[in-house]
Amino acid sequence: MEHAFSQESRKLQVIAHIHTEFPEKFGLPRQSGLVPGLQGEIVFTEEYRQAESLRGLEDFSHIWLLWGFSAAERKGWSPTVRPPRLGGNKRMGVFATRSPFRPNPIGLSCVKLEEICLQGPNGPILRVSGADLMDGTPIYDIKPYLPYTDSRPEASGGFAEPLRDYRLEVDIPVELLERIPKERQEALREVLAQDPRPSYQQDPERVYGMDFAGMALKFTVQDGRLQLLSLEKQEEKKQR
Repeated sequence: MEHAFSQESRKLQVIAHIHTEFPEKFGLPRQSGLVPGLQGEIVFTEEYRQAESLRGLEDFSHIWLLWGFSAAERKGWSPTVRPPRLGGNKRMGVFATRSPFRPNPIGLSCVKLEEICLQGPNGPILRVSGADLMDGTPIYDIKPYLPYTDSRPEASGGFAEPLRDYRLEVDIPVELLERIPKERQEALREVLAQDPRPSYQQDPERVYGMDFAGMALKFTVQDGRLQLLSLEKQEEKKQR
């Protein structure tokens, strides 16, 4: 019994942090892989900054990340939650959702491994794409994605299936598009098309704001179309 208790009470170690374009959770894709153009860098903590631990990982195209919901922790937990994709007004069992409000605030994401950078003061660094994590999110573990066992094309998607292809049309005025670095334009458009709003907010007059890649954005949504109203760099916003 003593051995069993020690195993149950073991604490997870943070092995790395991921750096992404999202300083806040608002606007994050609701699942990994929905926006392939989103880039991220995984930087290991000093104790785990060892190239030997990544030996052989270069042969895999995708990896699993186990991480912590660092911006969504609660003291208690509830057996039911309100999934945003159901409008926030219908309760489902917490274990039938991917809500961050769980008994243990642990997330799971599959991302594409773009590059392993062994050199540099913080090396090794993993460059990934398709991440749905906030900047600075702690990583607890990394595992290779195995397509022959991890992929189940015949699996059913439950209540989330009808919403799989939901997208907004996105209008970005030319003068605003020109202010966005070309390498980030497609990723931003895809992020906005996923509808960053909470699903229970449908007011067409409401102006929403979000931060992305050092830029502060404002937009409205009406009749399935998102209109980008303004965009300014965070430096400009602070100077005002």
